[in-house]
Amino acid sequence: MWFTLLTLLIGAERIAELVVAGRNRRWSLARGGVESGSRHYPVVVALQVGLLVGGPVEVWLRRPPVLLPFALVMFILVLAAQALRWWCIGTLGRQWNTRIIVVPGLGLVRRGPYRWLRHPNYVAVVVEGIALPLTGAARITAIAFTLTNLGFLWVRIRAEQRALAMAGTASAARSD
Repeated sequence: MWFTLLTLLIGAERIAELVVAGRNRRWSLARGGVESGSRHYPVVVALQVGLLVGGPVEVWLRRPPVLLPFALVMFILVLAAQALRWWCIGTLGRQWNTRIIVVPGLGLVRRGPYRWLRHPNYVAVVVEGIALPLTGAARITAIAFTLTNLGFLWVRIRAEQRALAMAGTASAARSD
């Protein structure tokens, strides 16, 4: 039951992200932002839904034993991933988005977690994709999401880099 509650809370967090992203998308487009990679955006949604539905379904069906110390470590990693994600959102401000939108004239952000990592939000997604399902011992979901997500990130990051290069600038409303 606690795993389902945790997953629902993460789902609520995703809804909050979508609200922020929608507001930021409107802001970016109003300033001449150009969206790229929209064809693969449904994959973003499908991956997140798969993670949030797959873990609880696996736990309900398989009823795997949960090792409390391991689950606690995974829970701490889930919290750390959320903190990193919201640090990214706060650092990028209106430039953050779940979509790839290049806004002419805005500089590439190089503060906060972007001082050390080029795509820190994707680090949060990878950590969460492993840790959230493993909090409830949903190993199949953790493996399936992680492998699928790694392939997707390869496509997504390349699309972001192309969008920046085509704009001839180092600015973007970043999706990472």
